Amino acid sequence: MRIIVPIKQVPETSNVKMDPETGTIVRAGSEAVVNPLDLYAIEAALRLRETYGGSVDVVSMGPRRAEVAVREAIAMGCDGGTLVSDRQFAGADTWSTSYVLSRAVASMGEFDLVIAGERATDGDTAQVGPGIASWLDIPVATYVAHIMAVEPGAITVERLIEEGYQQVRLRLPALVTVVKEIAIPRIPTLAGKRRALQTEVPVLTRDEMEVEPSYLGIKGSPTKVVKIRTPKVTRGGRVVRADENVAAAVSELFAFLRERELVREEAE
Repeated sequence: MRIIVPIKQVPETSNVKMDPETGTIVRAGSEAVVNPLDLYAIEAALRLRETYGGSVDVVSMGPRRAEVAVREAIAMGCDGGTLVSDRQFAGADTWSTSYVLSRAVASMGEFDLVIAGERATDGDTAQVGPGIASWLDIPVATYVAHIMAVEPGAITVERLIEEGYQQVRLRLPALVTVVKEIAIPRIPTLAGKRRALQTEVPVLTRDEMEVEPSYLGIKGSPTKVVKIRTPKVTRGGRVVRADENVAAAVSELFAFLRERELVREEAE
């Protein structure tokens, strides 16, 4: 069973900044990590390999420094990884990103299953995984909490939905996106880190994949950011202090609430 896991290198959530001109995330100068939710996808893939055999490969789209993320996945136990990197891909939205990743997956040869994280912590859209499935024209199940069974040509999964769980059977090859409930990610071992340093990570550019140039990068992205603004943390209002006169403070508070018709007085 061959499994491919798309992963992403993201800025630490406390360091995310936006470029007000382009509407894209500023990644230069910020510390980057493997998207935390992708770690659950890696763990799910590794457990399937341990049960059914086969191999697990990761693929990541990003600048050359994103090779670190690929090597971290290999240190966790993945068999190999590929970096998709080209300046032409810069600024891609989820539509363009899923297109490029689908072409990368297709160029990696035959596979049985693609397992993706629920979403990336920087964009927070949950669109890339299903987008890859759409471009590859394969079945998809999102928010998978449990993988129930794998049989020749099919997989049965349990999706987390608002009403509880939904069991779905998909023909293979297929793509699933997983939630945290799927598994607890393992910690890379020292032996795994050594192997990761010694493993060759091939780099795919636009010239090494069959891609449509008009679909690439910020120019090929149909999503356009019109405006970026930071929401205000506080709302307009009055500060009522009860340091000296509690009764007066309570009266002022109720007067404020009555002005906005948030409370009403019951008739005696």
